[in-house]
Amino acid sequence: MFDCLCVLFALPLLIPILAVVGLAVRLTSRGPVLFLQKRMGCHGRPFTILKFRTMTHCEHCSHNPVTTTENQRFTPIGPFLRRWKFDELPQLLNVLVGDMSMVGPRPKLLEHQVADLCCRPGITGAATIAFAREEQILARLPDHHLDDYYSRVILPFKHQLDAEYMARATFLSDLKLVLDSALRRWDPSVVDRLLHAEALLAEDNVHRSKSPVPMVVSIRVSTMSGDDALVSDEQFTQV
Repeated sequence: MFDCLCVLFALPLLIPILAVVGLAVRLTSRGPVLFLQKRMGCHGRPFTILKFRTMTHCEHCSHNPVTTTENQRFTPIGPFLRRWKFDELPQLLNVLVGDMSMVGPRPKLLEHQVADLCCRPGITGAATIAFAREEQILARLPDHHLDDYYSRVILPFKHQLDAEYMARATFLSDLKLVLDSALRRWDPSVVDRLLHAEALLAEDNVHRSKSPVPMVVSIRVSTMSGDDALVSDEQFTQV
């Protein structure tokens, strides 16, 4: 009921915006207005997510599944639509048909789902608010580290944020997330703390790699004492 009421109350305002954005996508680049992609839904059921197309249409090639502001071929208005989240508006239809909810973990690509999703994915959520500037954050990383960092750090952290929120979610907290998203009140502090912790960890690893490693060397020492030769094994630690 909450999802449907949110969509129905917003439609009078959003229909003109949807029409203008769809027309702008059509006039500024060749290809379909909508971008369709398979995403993971509740309890492993895949569904087709709807978005306004923000990248150049390519029938016989694929785009990088981890998107940054630097590694994709965007349409002339693609960066603008992504920055203001207008490309996500068609997902209101996903909400009406029951594939998605207004609030929940963002639906992932099938290969990016790190755990079973026990609720419907959402248009916005705790991790969505925290990672609203994800593309700019990931653009700082070298291309050869991007996929590994996204799989090893970002995806598990997003799952943790969403799981902690969904465990204590209430009607009022959901309403706050919807309003924060509509008013673009992002909270980058969580991601800043994550990046700071990662930087400290990387600095510590570099420091450890440069620290001298103790090496134990066994040598055989022969000492002459009178007519007798005393032979002993001794260990010296070289630092």
